[in-house]
Amino acid sequence: MRRVLRDERGMALAVAIFALVVVGALVAGAFFAGTQEQRVGENQRRVQTSFGVAEAGVQERVMSWRADSMNKRPLYPDSVGIYSVASPGTAPGGTGRYFGYSYKLGNNIFLIDVTGRDQKSAGGALAGGTGARQRIGMITRLAPIDFGIQASLTTQGGVSLVGNATVNGADQNPTGWVSCDPPGPVMPGIRDNGGNVTAQGNSNVTGNPAVVNDPGLSNNTFTQFGGATYDQMAARANIQLGPGTYKTNPAVAGGVCDHTVLTNWGDGMTPGSACSTYFPIIHIAGTATLNGDQGQGVLLVDGDLNVQGSYQFFGIVIIQGDLKTAGGGSTDAHFWGGVMAKNADLSIQSLSGHATLNYSSCSILAALQATSQISMMRQRGWIQLY
Repeated sequence: MRRVLRDERGMALAVAIFALVVVGALVAGAFFAGTQEQRVGENQRRVQTSFGVAEAGVQERVMSWRADSMNKRPLYPDSVGIYSVASPGTAPGGTGRYFGYSYKLGNNIFLIDVTGRDQKSAGGALAGGTGARQRIGMITRLAPIDFGIQASLTTQGGVSLVGNATVNGADQNPTGWVSCDPPGPVMPGIRDNGGNVTAQGNSNVTGNPAVVNDPGLSNNTFTQFGGATYDQMAARANIQLGPGTYKTNPAVAGGVCDHTVLTNWGDGMTPGSACSTYFPIIHIAGTATLNGDQGQGVLLVDGDLNVQGSYQFFGIVIIQGDLKTAGGGSTDAHFWGGVMAKNADLSIQSLSGHATLNYSSCSILAALQATSQISMMRQRGWIQLY
């Protein structure tokens, strides 16, 4: 018995050491689990922040959409069909940065692809890794303004046509525009609210019917549209001009359409040219006279619009005052698309020229496609990309 007891000396020390090792392992495991939990939580926070940054980038792209330069791009996968988001853009509050692209998938459909990163991840402040990132996509479509164009000429007052003036409600495609759909149904030539329409000499009004009386026409018809007001459209105009006389023609610099020239209103007479896809919104704050040569897009005039000679315009014209024309040029058509004027005075001072208003759904659609903002698709418009 004495020998056995002597062999068990030091047992307490071994048990104590073993207990310390076990307790140390438990404490280390607890610290490790806590650290991992903290890292997972921090990573999840960065992921959510990056997701919010990506969403902010998408919304920034929608809000700052440049219709004049982006709507008429070639379809993807053409290399010029990709438009880079401001790279890198900074999210509100400095929470992170984002970058990405937008792709034109169809005439009216776009994909916005944006990758967002939180501030630390984007700044490379995280050691041992690249940090968090989130990539999302949004399918958007053009949201055109409904101007309510239902005739070649819409007006509140009477219309006086003399000489060779013509208002034609038959849907016509502009000369040389090969991308237009087949013409649609014949529209009324003139839509008014009961004013007198007189035609003298060789002038005429044609359509189905030639003249339609719409008692619902009012001042609001020319200032309140589906999706925007006249003032909102004027504020969006990328060409702002005061009263005066203007001669407008395409301007090309280095083979590229120069959008900085205020008298460059696109080129509808030469399809395929550098400025043929440029459809600006033009706002004239007062009365203006146009005496050459052409323009296209959406023209907004606060006062009267006087057109002289053979000036041609392709698109939508909204005039808060009177429309007055004077012939003398060699080109027949003054307007392709739709004209809305509170009053109209179509007179020809020389029988050698024609003042012609042709309804053209193709011109109207082209102007709307080139000037409309975008909005997210109502269904399945959002997707998380990887």
